[in-house]
Amino acid sequence: MLPAAHRLRRSVDFERAVRRGARAGRSTVVVHLAEDDAQRDGVPQVGFVVSKAVGNAVHRNLVKRRLRAATAPRLSSLPANGRVVVRALPASADATYDELSRDLERGLERAVVRWNQRRDGST
Repeated sequence: MLPAAHRLRRSVDFERAVRRGARAGRSTVVVHLAEDDAQRDGVPQVGFVVSKAVGNAVHRNLVKRRLRAATAPRLSSLPANGRVVVRALPASADATYDELSRDLERGLERAVVRWNQRRDGST
């Protein structure tokens, strides 16, 4: 379970992370990362998007629970003012926890690298 301070709740925060953030895709998830300097408390926040394309409500909730559990131990590796949106792809419905966790970890690593490149002005 993610602590309340680490959860994205407002749709405008989701939208900003998706539109302005660095994106890294894997086979089961797409990770969007953006930093918000206006964020006061300095803790990373994470939100999840699991559409009906993933499956019925049972499958969607299972995927969300697995993604939340996989994200919690990785919070310390995220930028302090980072906002992360994890979008589950239809392949995530058939993925095991280990596959989701591995794809999430690699996606986060790649998104952080891309965000740092963009911020530093390099390609």
